[in-house]
Amino acid sequence: TPGRLKLTDQHLIFKNQKTGKVEQISASDMEMVNYQKFIGTWGLRIFLKNGTLHRFKGFKESEQEKIAKFFSANYKKDMLEKELSLKGWNWGTARFNGSVLSFDVGHHTAFEIPLYDVSQCNTGKNEVTLEFHQNDDAPVSLMEMRFHIPVSDSVDQDPVEAFHQQVMDKASVISVSGDAIAIFREIHCLTPRGRYDIKIFQTFFQLHGKTFDYKIPMSTVLRLFLLPHKDNRQMFFVVSLDPPIKQGQTRYHYLVLLFNQEEETSIELPFTEKELKEKYENKLTKELSGPTFEVLGKVMKVIINRKLTGPGHFTGHTGTPAISCSFKAAAGYLYPLERGFIYVHKPPIHIRFEEIASLNFARSTDEDFNPNQVESDVAEEYDSNPNSSDSEDSDASAASHKKEKKDKEKKEKKEKKSKSAKTVSEKPRKQRKSKKERDENKPKRPPSAFMLWLNSARDSIKADNPGLSITDIAKKGGEMWRELKDKSEWEAKAAKAKKDYIASMKEYQTSGGGKEKTKEKKTENKKETKKDSPSKQMSGSGFKSKEYISDDDSSSDENKKSAKEKSDNESEEEQKDKKKKTEKRPTEDTRKKASKKTKRDQSDESDEEEPIQSTPSSSEDESKSD
Repeated sequence: TPGRLKLTDQHLIFKNQKTGKVEQISASDMEMVNYQKFIGTWGLRIFLKNGTLHRFKGFKESEQEKIAKFFSANYKKDMLEKELSLKGWNWGTARFNGSVLSFDVGHHTAFEIPLYDVSQCNTGKNEVTLEFHQNDDAPVSLMEMRFHIPVSDSVDQDPVEAFHQQVMDKASVISVSGDAIAIFREIHCLTPRGRYDIKIFQTFFQLHGKTFDYKIPMSTVLRLFLLPHKDNRQMFFVVSLDPPIKQGQTRYHYLVLLFNQEEETSIELPFTEKELKEKYENKLTKELSGPTFEVLGKVMKVIINRKLTGPGHFTGHTGTPAISCSFKAAAGYLYPLERGFIYVHKPPIHIRFEEIASLNFARSTDEDFNPNQVESDVAEEYDSNPNSSDSEDSDASAASHKKEKKDKEKKEKKEKKSKSAKTVSEKPRKQRKSKKERDENKPKRPPSAFMLWLNSARDSIKADNPGLSITDIAKKGGEMWRELKDKSEWEAKAAKAKKDYIASMKEYQTSGGGKEKTKEKKTENKKETKKDSPSKQMSGSGFKSKEYISDDDSSSDENKKSAKEKSDNESEEEQKDKKKKTEKRPTEDTRKKASKKTKRDQSDESDEEEPIQSTPSSSEDESKSD
C-alpha cells in the first residue's frame, strides 16, 4: 500500500496514504535490518523481536550507504544486503522464523510468506494448501499455494500436521473458539442491507444474518463513528474496514448500523473483575446497560482499541450537525468532523482534510428557465392536453365542412364514370431528378486542420500499427489528434487554405462559372411544362367546359335533346325491321339469332345513347328547344 516512511532518532513511522493509518516501530523492537532487492526497486526488510516482518520498498540502490549509516548511528543496527536464490527450483526447505515462512534453496532464500497474510490452511494426504487474503489495490494477486511434504517412517510426528500447526499458530485464520463476549440481536444494518446478529469475540466480530455470514478481524477496523440522525430520533454507527468485506463482487468498506435512540439493552460480560482490570484497565464494567448504540460503541471502542469519533462543533440551520445533500442520485447526510467529512449512507464516504486539494462552492442553476422567451411549438406538441384557441377551432370546423363537400363531389363523379365506360389517359411518369454534374473548374473545399494533420501522419501511423484498415487508421488518428496539445501549426494551415478557397471561388464566379448550366436547366424545365399542359387539359373523355359545369339550364336542355335522339333512333330501327320482313322469311334458327342480335344491338345502342359530356351546341339547338 502507498504511504510515507519517516525515520526519527528512536522510531520508524509509516503512514498509510489511503487509510491514514499510522504504524510506529521503535528502535528497541528491531532485531534484524536488511537491504533487499525487489522487482524493479530496492527496499528495507525489518524483522522484529516478536516475530513480525515489515518490508518497505521504493528506495534506490544509491541510497543504501546513506540509510546504513543512519541505522548504525541511531539504532545501533548493521544493515546487510540479503541475497536471494535465483536458481528457480521448486523444491527446497521450509523454515519457520517467528511469523514468517521462508522457502530456502541451498543457503539462500527463494521467497518468504508473512503468515498474517494467510487466510486459510488445509491439509491433504501429503500436501498442505495455503490460502491468502486478497488485496483490492493489486491487479493480480496470489490466491493459494500448495506444498508437497514427503512422509518418512522414521519420524514420530506427522510432518504434514506439524507444518499445518505451525502455520495456524501465526496465521490470521478466524476460528470460533469459546463464547462470545457480547451479542446484540436483530441489529438494523444499512450496508450491507439486512438485519444481523452481532457477536463480539476477542479477536474478531461476527455478523450473522439469514442469508450471509461475515467474520471480521478486529485488526481490519480502522475507525468508529457515532453520528446523530437529522430527525434526532435515530443514530448511525459506522465501522470503517480495510480490507473490506465482500458479498459476491460487491465490496463494503463501511458497515452502517442504524439504531433508535429509545431502544435500550443490558449485557453481562464473561470476565471477572480481575480480568477487566488487567486486560481493559477498568474501562469496562461487568454489567453494561443503556441505549443499544452506546453499549455497542463502548464495547467496540475498548476491545478494538480505537477512538469513537463523533460530529464536530458544527451545527446547521436545523440545529443538528447533519447537512441534507445528495451524492449522484441518492440522498443522504454530510457530517463535518474535526479532521474531515463523512457522508452517509449510500454510499458511505469518508474524506480526510489531508486528501482535499481544493473546494468549490457553486449554486445549482436551471439553464432552461427563461421567463422572457416565448414557448416553442415543440413543447406544446408534447403536452398531454394542449389548449386550442378559438381561431384554431373555427379553422378546424371550416376545414371539416369543406372536406364533406369535396367527398360528395367525388362520389357523384365516380357514379357518372361508372355509367360511361370510357378510356382515361394515363398521366406521364415523373422523371427522376438527374444528378448534378460536377464542374471540373470549380475549386474544391478546403480541408480541416485534422485532415491536414492526418494526411501528413498517415504513413507514420501505418508504420507504428501495421495491419490496420482504412477506418481503423482514421480512428487511431482521431485519438492521436485529441491527445495532441499544440495544434496551432495545423489550424494556421487550415485558415490559409480557407482564404485561398474564398479567393478562388470569387475568381470562378466572376468568370461566369456555374451560371450557364443553371440557365439551361431553367429553359428545359419551362419547355417541359408547356408540352405537358395541353395533354393534361385535353386528356380523357371526361372533359367538361365551364358552361356545362356552371349552368343548370344547359344540363336540362341536353336531357331533352337526348330524349329526342332516342325516339328518332327507335323509329329508324322499326323501319329497318319492316324492310327485312318483307324481303324474305328467315328460318326459325335464323330468327332466334336475329332476335339475339337485335337485343345485343339495342343494349349497345342504349349504352351509346347516354348523354355525351360535351359542350352544348350553339344558337341552332337553342332555337329548336324554344
